[in-house]
Amino acid sequence: MDATSSPQALVAPRTARVRSADGASCELLLVGRPQARVLLYWLPAMGVPARTYLPLAEALAARGIAVALHEWRGVGSSDRRASREVDWNYRTLLLDDLPAGTAAACEAWPGAATWLGGHSLGGQLACLHAGLHPATVRGLALVASGAPYWRNFRLPWLIRAAYRAAPWLAALCGHFPGRRIGFGGREARGVIADWARSGRSGRYAAEGLGDLEPAMAAYTGPVLALRLHDDWLGPAASLEWLLGKLPRARVTRQVLDARDLHRRADHFGWMTAPAPVAERIAAWLPET
Repeated sequence: MDATSSPQALVAPRTARVRSADGASCELLLVGRPQARVLLYWLPAMGVPARTYLPLAEALAARGIAVALHEWRGVGSSDRRASREVDWNYRTLLLDDLPAGTAAACEAWPGAATWLGGHSLGGQLACLHAGLHPATVRGLALVASGAPYWRNFRLPWLIRAAYRAAPWLAALCGHFPGRRIGFGGREARGVIADWARSGRSGRYAAEGLGDLEPAMAAYTGPVLALRLHDDWLGPAASLEWLLGKLPRARVTRQVLDARDLHRRADHFGWMTAPAPVAERIAAWLPET
């Protein structure tokens, strides 16, 4: 069936205001039929507003999958902005914001099977969340994601230098000025510190949470790992390093290239015409 002509494609997005334990709030974007039996909770890439993924959510909703688009703290509809006075880290995102958002999504679709998906850093944090809360996640759908370990990229010496410089720049400015330098958004110092630490060491550990890898290693659910063929920010070695943290997971690997996307298959380009990605996810998810 042509997704664009399906009545399911006409479901208008709605919003739910989500408030975290510390009072921070944002809008959760909800797309899908009320009677949907499968819910995909989607985590954006670093610095990318939730609304950017509306075409993906609508393509999935047209295939019977409800989608909730998470908004990262400090981005888009969030009422917080990183500054010298306002800071947060992975612990805040994983223990405060994500549980509040997933609870709101489950309230919107009570009884639906909840799956977690993410793009880039969103995929990494989806894996961390699944390790911390395995009973709440049926499985993981990762798109253009991978661990940031510097040894797994082209020009590794330059990547390693960037991981050393990023926390220093964030401390100097009071926040990480991603928009000014062309990478990420206005990020909190604590998030950059946790991200850069994993990039330097190749291991996932976060301030206030400690070593996150034992929990990741215990995760046993299914994982769909979609890699973009021309994605230098998510190369095969980076993805395999991330999947190596999930040794008990049941992993399905797929690669999309320019023939699949009808354009260059890179880190962000797929978002403008996400139907091929939506098709792969929908075919993998059960009971849609």
